[in-house]
Amino acid sequence: MIIQPAYVASGLLVGILVGLTGVGGGSLMTPLLMLVFGFHPTTAVGTDLLFAAATKTVGTTIHSAGKSVDWRIVGRLACGSVPATILCLAGIAYFGVASKGVTDAISLTLGAALLLSAASLVFKNQIVDFISRHYPGFGTEASYKYTIIVGFMLGILVSLSSVGAGALGTVALIILYPRLPVVTIVGSDIAHAVPLTLLAGVGHCYLGTVNFHLLDSLLLGSIPGIIVGSYTARYAPNTVLKTTLGIILAVVGSKMLFG
Repeated sequence: MIIQPAYVASGLLVGILVGLTGVGGGSLMTPLLMLVFGFHPTTAVGTDLLFAAATKTVGTTIHSAGKSVDWRIVGRLACGSVPATILCLAGIAYFGVASKGVTDAISLTLGAALLLSAASLVFKNQIVDFISRHYPGFGTEASYKYTIIVGFMLGILVSLSSVGAGALGTVALIILYPRLPVVTIVGSDIAHAVPLTLLAGVGHCYLGTVNFHLLDSLLLGSIPGIIVGSYTARYAPNTVLKTTLGIILAVVGSKMLFG
């Protein structure tokens, strides 16, 4: 196994931020791999998907043991995300992982997903309050079909950019299920992210877009990073951290979209 210190350090940094803020690593790791280390978009996305699957498996185990996962919600999300993921992977395979169309689609989707994630971080409370006032029916039977639609959209975003399963999924579930405890929302979102990122990651692996040497180095840094970040999160100014992170994601997303 070839270990690259720069990649280990990047995994450590992202792991700490994920532990501190709860934001998915894809929002941070994928643009880092592309913009700083110069990896091809498909390699950055494919490697990050398996990276996310490995890290989120730990989180799912913890939430499941604490009975904070609503598996009905996970199933509804999967009903939308699984076919969307398969369709996206089939499209990438058809057009070619190195084609300009696929590269442009990944860059545009990543930029849009980062901007949406930034908005959900900074304006989450305002978004939830607005939706709750104008659409009070959420949380009833109407939420079921919308959950499948959300899953389909997440499947597309995650397969093309590895971004969306964290910040966007959580905000969507809070809007759709306002009566559920936040810990159940977070646990269900993380639980759904595991099969979603694993399926998409395995698909990218089949397409040859996963760099396993890079993956090993990232995981070596991220695992202790997540532990450190999780333990220090209670002492950190969470609002300031999420606002700062939201601004960073907005800047990176704008760069991806507009150069």
